Amino acid sequence: MNDGVELEHDDSLADEPDAVPGLDHLLRYLNESRGFDFGGYKRSGLQRRLLKRLTTLGLSTFDEYVDYLEVHPDEFDNLFNAILINATSFFRDPGAWEFLQSQVVPQILADKKSTSTIRIWSAGCATGQEAYTAAMVFAQALGPDAFARRIKIYATDMDDDALSTARQATYTPKEITSVPPELVNTYFERIGAKYAITKECRRCVIFGRHNLLHDAPISRIDLLLCRNTLMYFNAEAQSRILSSMHFALAESGVLFLGKAEMLLTHSTLLAPLDLKRRLFTKVTHPYPRGRLVTDGASRIEQTPRAANDEGRFREAAFELAPVAQLGLTGSGVIVLVNAQARKLFDIGEADIGRSIHETLLSRKLPGMRPLIDQASFDRRPTQVFASELRNGKEPLFLDILAVPLINAQGGVQGVQLSCVDVTAARRLQQELQQATQDLEGAYEELQATSEELETTSEELQSTVEELETTNEELQSTNEELETTNEELQSTNEELQCMNDTLRVRTSDLGRVNLYFESILASLQSAVIVLDLNLHVQVWSKRAAEMWGLRPDEVIDKHFFTLDIGLPVEKLRSELRACLAGESEYQEMALAANNRRGKSINCAIKISRLNQDSHPEGIILLMDEEHRDPE
Repeated sequence: MNDGVELEHDDSLADEPDAVPGLDHLLRYLNESRGFDFGGYKRSGLQRRLLKRLTTLGLSTFDEYVDYLEVHPDEFDNLFNAILINATSFFRDPGAWEFLQSQVVPQILADKKSTSTIRIWSAGCATGQEAYTAAMVFAQALGPDAFARRIKIYATDMDDDALSTARQATYTPKEITSVPPELVNTYFERIGAKYAITKECRRCVIFGRHNLLHDAPISRIDLLLCRNTLMYFNAEAQSRILSSMHFALAESGVLFLGKAEMLLTHSTLLAPLDLKRRLFTKVTHPYPRGRLVTDGASRIEQTPRAANDEGRFREAAFELAPVAQLGLTGSGVIVLVNAQARKLFDIGEADIGRSIHETLLSRKLPGMRPLIDQASFDRRPTQVFASELRNGKEPLFLDILAVPLINAQGGVQGVQLSCVDVTAARRLQQELQQATQDLEGAYEELQATSEELETTSEELQSTVEELETTNEELQSTNEELETTNEELQSTNEELQCMNDTLRVRTSDLGRVNLYFESILASLQSAVIVLDLNLHVQVWSKRAAEMWGLRPDEVIDKHFFTLDIGLPVEKLRSELRACLAGESEYQEMALAANNRRGKSINCAIKISRLNQDSHPEGIILLMDEEHRDPE
């Protein structure tokens, strides 16, 4: 929603926080040393992910991180994996894919000849799930034979590791949970513990490295998937990428974006096909970019009749133009008015030759005068977006473009005004804004920003630049929330992987412990293991039966403090000698009383517990031999 004159400003810094010391130095270093230019990325997201790497490594500044990268080049892989978030899945946002499958794909097939190739581009494909999702959707629509013959899918990304994973086309059971079971049976093969995309489906997908900002786009694309990728770039970079995508799309091509990407300010390039599901179509221009009428005619000899014909042609084109147009002199006198302008502004023949500021039009459009003055003063086209036409009826909103007419001497000869009715678009924007405010859960912060935007717009409706900035902040916040969600998803996946590894190790440890306990239980001798400080570490079941103390009563207790029927003090010298390395094995017998108070001869075997030739403790094996009391 834009309610004023569009002024020049640098969009690239619109969503950037204050400069962080050392961040620019780090980004220049990455560009110069590895050729990765992150200048078009949003600084807030870059800073957050880079700080996460610094925290992991225990560093405090970006300058320290540059020094670390110079010493540890292997860290570049971890850094790029942190910046280039590869959060994706099969059939992400199922409702959008269902609409694509039921409405968009049939239309694409209907627009193409039965022998024509259908070209699909998955930009920012990460590990390939969305490219293979598109392959499955078109395979279902075409059948295996036509699919193999007609479909070409180009999947691109900047992350070489992610592309390598995508080419392998193997995924874990967890990664394919969002794929319908019937498609799993048709397009996946079980290979060990994983699932692999079938060769027939994989053969149509071509993976390659591509930089959306700097590399030339792929052309003649019928369906372009670029989901949750634009939100990582700032406004200037988004505009450049969308221009490339507009060029890449075929005349009836469709762009499929992520749920955080609405393209509110790019209506001249792309029109919404289904805004809720983020599907857009290419806006085609009936004439080449540039001047509609060139100056070539002035350099070619023309006959009077040709000149008259051309004049009549221009008059007819001006009169029948689909948008309202007015021609003014340098002093603001109305000279030309076409049919649409007369109808829209209720301008009569009496108004021709009068100054526009003396007509009712200046009161109906109060922003007209500063627009004309600014266009004449700046000597360049100036535009007002969604200016309200006060006609006493239901309000209309117009996009007005003022183009200065420069004569051969370089002076301003006059101004041409072109007015386009955007009332319907404004209502759609208001509906979208209301829908945005209704988002719940993860979009609570976005709702608060929307309310702030509403308050600001009421106070500063006459200030175009501030209103434009607030609109962009709204979109940026939406994209930032989606970016944070994907970062959290990536972190959750890492934690899940760590939990799985820990679960496997815990299971292995449990099996080892059970095996160890089985061995101890199978021994006929009581087994006691002491550490270097003579604290009890192992107390077997047979030891509990012999001396009447449970393991939980003796573990980590000093052996010489145990109150059992064995005179443990008599073992002190032997245990010390064993630990000192004077003797690694000893046997002896002591008179003792078992847990029942019965006198026994206790045969004791003392061995030193070693690990890598270093003492770790002592193992005691005890067997009881009954003896008669003296």
